[in-house]
Amino acid sequence: MANNKPLNPCDLAGRGVLITRPAAQAEGLCRLVAAAGGRAIRFPTVAIEPVANREPARELLAREWDLILFVSRNAVEQALPLFPDCRLPPDPRLGAVGAATAQALTLAGRVPDLMPTGRFDSESLLALPELADLDGRRVLIVRGVGGRGLLGNTLIERGARLAYAEVYRRTLPVTDAASLLTRWRRDVQLATATSGEILENLLTLIGGKGRDLLLATSLVVVSERTGKTATALGFTRVEVADGASDTAVLAALCRIIETTPQAGSGKSLTGRG
Repeated sequence: MANNKPLNPCDLAGRGVLITRPAAQAEGLCRLVAAAGGRAIRFPTVAIEPVANREPARELLAREWDLILFVSRNAVEQALPLFPDCRLPPDPRLGAVGAATAQALTLAGRVPDLMPTGRFDSESLLALPELADLDGRRVLIVRGVGGRGLLGNTLIERGARLAYAEVYRRTLPVTDAASLLTRWRRDVQLATATSGEILENLLTLIGGKGRDLLLATSLVVVSERTGKTATALGFTRVEVADGASDTAVLAALCRIIETTPQAGSGKSLTGRG
């Protein structure tokens, strides 16, 4: 969840930061980068679209559930018009994977009953004691098409009667990276990838001609899993943020410049414990 309070943990000193979040979700981080003296370079690598056939999800969202879990802000925003009367139901408990998801639920009219603390991911949600024993409980996971199976598979193992409402799909944007690549060395000193899919799409959109430029650019990710992937791909500097929030990503960018005078110089530091 973006923090609207002024926050200047460091001076980015004009460095260009590649912001790769979907266009509708990039504004908060762009503002923080600008407030810290950096230049936000918008380069969305994922586009969010409603599923073509929304009726299966609409039918599922109209049923009675004991618990509905939302895996992302997109899940909340895309599901809301599909609920009866376009409103969150009053009875089932609601769960959110992270802070941005929780904020979206709150804005839609209900504060979530379940949300992890610390890191915001499926593993942290599953660690909540309320999800330890779900014998016979009716659980709906609201997600995008083809989301991770860890959450659902684990809930089934714990006895849940589970279903998925897939309300959106992630697509590769139509983007021409040629102009960006011509000015990369001058304009891009730092990059962000807030999911494994964003990182994969970033590599695809940059293409073979820009791969070396990208790998030499200091990168912030938001999970150890994505950090390991980035390191294996050959990124020279990877910093794992302490969460997926805008402020956590900014703090990770600051750690990079505090320990590497020239961001992207090739000094290697992988992850944070």
